[in-house]
Formats: sequence, C-alpha cells, structure tokens
Amino acid sequence: MSSIYFAGNYKPMMCGIADYTSFITGESPPGKWGVLSFDLNNSHVPLARGNISMPERVWYVIPDRYNYSPADILYGLGQLGADSEDSIIWFQHENGIWPDNEQFVNLLRKLDMPRIITFHTLHFQSAETPNGLRINEYNMLEKMLPHVEAVTVFSKGVFNAVSSAFPEYQKKIHILKHGIHSYPEINRLNRREARQRFNDFLLYESDLKKTIKEDLQKRNVFLDSKTVIIGQTGFLSPDKQSEMLYAVRGELQRLIPGRRVIALRIGSTRDSVQEVYAENLIKLHHDSNDFLIDVWLPQNILPLAQRAFDINFYWPNNCTQSGVLAHALGAGAIIAGRDLEGVGETLKEAGEIADTSLWKLLLKIKRLILNPDLQQNLEETVREYAARFSWKKQARIHYELGEHVLSLEPAHRISRFGLDTVPVSASGVDRDSSGLTATAQASNFSPNTLP
Repeated sequence: MSSIYFAGNYKPMMCGIADYTSFITGESPPGKWGVLSFDLNNSHVPLARGNISMPERVWYVIPDRYNYSPADILYGLGQLGADSEDSIIWFQHENGIWPDNEQFVNLLRKLDMPRIITFHTLHFQSAETPNGLRINEYNMLEKMLPHVEAVTVFSKGVFNAVSSAFPEYQKKIHILKHGIHSYPEINRLNRREARQRFNDFLLYESDLKKTIKEDLQKRNVFLDSKTVIIGQTGFLSPDKQSEMLYAVRGELQRLIPGRRVIALRIGSTRDSVQEVYAENLIKLHHDSNDFLIDVWLPQNILPLAQRAFDINFYWPNNCTQSGVLAHALGAGAIIAGRDLEGVGETLKEAGEIADTSLWKLLLKIKRLILNPDLQQNLEETVREYAARFSWKKQARIHYELGEHVLSLEPAHRISRFGLDTVPVSASGVDRDSSGLTATAQASNFSPNTLP
C-alpha cells in the first residue's frame, strides 16, 4: 500500500490548508503518512493560541516559503522513515504558500519520486483566458504539469478549465472533492437547542468582555423564537465581504416585517490587515440588530454557531473553495451564498441556496424562512452530501489515487532519502512509527472521475 507524505502548511499553523491536511491525515492509515511542513519560526502564518502540542509524524523541515531544496525534502522523508518503494510526495498548493513558481518547479523536477499536487485556489470563471483560468495560473500549470504524475482539483469547473487548457495532460488531472466534517451530535439539534447551547458558550465560557455578554443577554439575541439570525463565521478577512451581511439584514427585514432579523458576524482577526478591516466593519453598522463579535471559536464550537444561525450568509469577492463551508455542511447548517467559482458549485451540489444575483438570493432566503418544510428538506439534503464526501472517504480516495500513480510509474522510486549532509534548516522531532501497520486497502481507482 502506498505511503503519502504531504508537503505544505500544517498545524499548529492557523490556516485553511493546515487544517485541510490535518483532517486528511487524521483519517489516513496509521504508519502510512507523514507531513513535511515549514519551520514554525519562519512560516509567516499565525500559530494556534494557548499550549501547542506538536503533532505526530510531522517534520518541520522546510526553511521558509522562498528557501527550500530537494535536500530538505529528502532529509525530512528520511527522518520520517519513508520507504523508497511505495512513497509519494503530495504537495498542498496555494500561491501564498509556494509563491516562487520557478523554485517550486525546480523542486518538482529534481525530486526523483512520484509527485502529486492538490491545487486549492485555481479559478474557472476568469475572463483572462478562454478556458477560465487566470493568466498567472495558466503559466504556472504550463510549467508544473510536465513534472508531476497527477494533480487534483476540488470542482468540475476547475477540472474542465485545466483539461481544456492542457488536453495533453488530461489523464493527470483528477477531481477530488474537499472533505466535509461529521458532526452528528450537532446536526441532530434543532435550531432552538443549538441557539441555547451557543448562547451558553458565549455567556459562560468565552472570553468576551462582560459588557458584550450583558448586551447579548439584554437584547435576547439567541433565545427569542421569533428572531431570524443571519450570520457569518470565520476569520475577518476582507475577501469575505462581511459588510454585505449588514446590508442584507436590512433588506431582509423589509421583506419580512413580521420577524425581527439580526445580523451576527462572529470571528477573530489573525493579522494587521484583518484588524483594520474589523475596525471598518464596526464603523459600518449602526442598527441595534447588527452585531460584530470579535472572538475566536474553538473547533467544537464553530459548527454549533453555524447550526444556531437560521442562515449562514456567504458572499465572497474572491474565493475558490472554503473550509468554513465544510464545517457548516457537516453541521447540517443552511447556507445562502454567492454562485461563484468552487463555492457556488459546492453550494448547489449540496442543495444549499446560491445565486449570482444578490436580490434573487434574498428572495430565496425569504421563501425559505417562511416555509419550515423547505428548511427541513434542505437540511436532509445537506446531511446526505456531508456523508458522501466525509473526510474518511476522501482520505481513502487519496490512497486509491496513490496506488494508481504507483502502478503507472513503477520506474519512479526514490534512490535514497538519507543525505551525507544534514540541512541546516532541519528542525522538528523524530517520531517512532514502529509497530504501526496500514488498516485500509485501496480499491480500484477510476482516473478523472468524481469520487
């Protein structure tokens, strides 16, 4: 069975790709995976708060985003005990993580082993090229595709864009959907129960200021059964256009005059840009039913918040896929969002509400709020989608693709992992993986098909 060694951001880094990789490895066969990540002192990514426990089978060996070499990768693989006969290096790619295309291609070219890339941020609705890719993405793929055995993308739209742009490499391109979380305890809660639990967290467990807690309690935000909450979670990034949330709340209040509509933006900042954006958001809303709560939600509380909202509103200006949506879908939450790139494709496939027109989206939200039966049917469809693309199933498909790649390229083997000279950049803790055996067997893999 293949062993997969992922390369890219990883916990305790606070970013979507670090989370994504940790969810995949969490469902991978014991002893058949490892991670090569960046030196935590030079990762340029905020680290998780509080006490940080170093994850198993992870080697923080890559010096930084601009300075790395095949020697760093090979040394890390050696320290992880990689087997030269069945090992695959699997890169998680995003332009901010691997910003120098020439250096990244040079790394691919010099690694004498099977190489796979998951592209997290490719577009398919751009006007810059006939196929929908952005021109910089086209140029990047043109250089990278000759030096990999396979690439995976999250959407049919991106698959079609890359395939039409590079038909000669179509057999290398595969759709592997973003994994969805499983929160059976949360998605069984009705809205009232979820609101009560989330309200208790904010009032009694969170680190919110006392004045904010008193305000939430005074205005009865979560416990009034006649209140409609349209909310949004996640880091306060400008790309999410959270300011639209308040405008939508106002319009929705006019469409549903008999109900009190509240807009609740809840999340935290992780850099100076987001801090400035948060300050501007505070200045934008003046209505007593508009809220901005700057608090970090633990992983077990985030889906509870999404379940507590009547509507999770999502209208990004630049987004190809979203980890926040993966949590919301796993919680059985109702999402109304922009039909844009991979976000729109995911929402429509999951049975959620999506539109290219904000006004039409508002009318769909109104209809849903006033029709409880529609809400129940939608939530059931969402649960089915979440089960179909669970992290466990998507992790299994990684190994099926790995087996497929190894069967196509038997000549690609690592000649040796150990190097005579240990790279100066090497850092981390060697992990003993002895005694761990694979527990899953890959089934037949059908290239290019939607898992």
